[in-house]
Amino acid sequence: MATPLGDFLRLARAGFVLAREGVVSRIDPAMLPPGSEPLFAVAKLIERRGPASSAARLGAAISRLGPSYVKLGQFLATRPDVVGAQLARDLETLQDRMPPFPQEVAEQTIVRNFDQPASVVYQRLGPPLAAASIAQVHQGEVSDPDGTVRKVAVKVLRPDVQRRFRIDLSSFYRAARLGERASPEGQRLRLVAIVDTLARSVAMEMDLRLEAAALSELAQNTQAEPDFRVPSVDWDRTGREVLTTEWIDGIKLNDLEGLRAAGHDLPAIGRIVMQSFLRHALRDGFFHADMHPGNLFVDADGRLVAVDCGIMGRLGLKERRFLAEILYGFITRNWKRTAEVHFEAGYVPAHHSVEDFAQAIRAIGEPIYSRRADQISMAKLLTLLFEVTALFDMKTRPELLLLQKTMVVVEGVARSLDPQLDMWKTSEPVVRNWIERNLGPVGRIEEVAHGVSAIGRSLQSLPDLIAQGQRIADQLDAATRHGLTLAPETTEAIGRAEGRGNRWMSIALWVIVVLLAFNLLT
Repeated sequence: MATPLGDFLRLARAGFVLAREGVVSRIDPAMLPPGSEPLFAVAKLIERRGPASSAARLGAAISRLGPSYVKLGQFLATRPDVVGAQLARDLETLQDRMPPFPQEVAEQTIVRNFDQPASVVYQRLGPPLAAASIAQVHQGEVSDPDGTVRKVAVKVLRPDVQRRFRIDLSSFYRAARLGERASPEGQRLRLVAIVDTLARSVAMEMDLRLEAAALSELAQNTQAEPDFRVPSVDWDRTGREVLTTEWIDGIKLNDLEGLRAAGHDLPAIGRIVMQSFLRHALRDGFFHADMHPGNLFVDADGRLVAVDCGIMGRLGLKERRFLAEILYGFITRNWKRTAEVHFEAGYVPAHHSVEDFAQAIRAIGEPIYSRRADQISMAKLLTLLFEVTALFDMKTRPELLLLQKTMVVVEGVARSLDPQLDMWKTSEPVVRNWIERNLGPVGRIEEVAHGVSAIGRSLQSLPDLIAQGQRIADQLDAATRHGLTLAPETTEAIGRAEGRGNRWMSIALWVIVVLLAFNLLT
């Protein structure tokens, strides 16, 4: 059970482990909250000396703290404004790898979900092939009614993981609330909202039926795409703690030699990775938010196959328009329009100047046009943009955090396939098409049609509203037929106020009476 004392003890242990591995001492001093300098001085004193790299020591510390901290570390890799640029870069290399749990434990989980032995659910269930913080994956075989035997991927939830995450999240919330109370910067960064986003993401990951639904939705959205697909779901063998999908025989995107030997065009695959992500984010508002090379394959037909849909991102139309217009503004160097989009979305308070904000954006954007294509990072540019917005009181947008994180990863994957890939030329057709489709004449017509439809729905409910108004009028008539009756307590209070000669108290009480009468009338 999570308690305040338990939260503080767990946070103290985490602080000791991170300090021991030298993680705390590498936080940018400018990021430290006021009054915390003595604690960070002590952290330097207990730091373990050794030859290991900073990234390796960070990985060791996070692994010691457990799966919750692995997820938190991956999440904070997208937030250099919170942890500093150097630590964020080290966190980007953090891999979600954990020791596997025993085969018999996985089989017990299968029995619990399907009320049948694993040997009945699957014709064969192999040992774990990969283990992460949430679950591990086995290769299995199933027999179809026609006798066909096919390979499947079986994902089994890690035992006791839900209780561990629930306890650790309580500690994260306590630390976030303390950070917001201690510092205005903590309020601007919306530390509690960051933990909220992490909690929602992890909760979705820990119900594998939701991952199955995400795979199904993504498959439906992309069924017409010739160069992208996801594995199909075996719904008969899927439950809360077990997910069974089609087995993908393909080459992982981090196996560059294997891709070349198979005759695949690596630069073309890099373009597919980047354009698929943008197409799903802009067109559908639903995108794979964990597109690291271990989750991406190329099948024999040259199609990009994405697996592990435990982390998915969603963007509303407002956020999609924001993303598209910002990217297009940078592509076309229209700094004024890029600034206006922030104000229209309500992300920057209206008391600031659009022109001043456009000037700040220009300071970020102009330098990229003097660099080679392989030196321009769209993801880092967005990171700089979010840093600059702090000068204009723009609060952290939790709904954009997964987008930013995924863009960092996707860009890294695409550049590993083609170091000379021009991100802007690759992105421009997808972004331009979305803008033309949604912000051009066709989009405006659809907006009008949607408005007319909304008016129609309101008119359909008009008879009910009229009937409700009539009922209220009848009730009011009955209540006031013999004059407005006041509660005895109210009458006594008015009398006491008048008796004391307290005119202002009397007026206040009568105002309350009038307001009560007004509420009855409305």
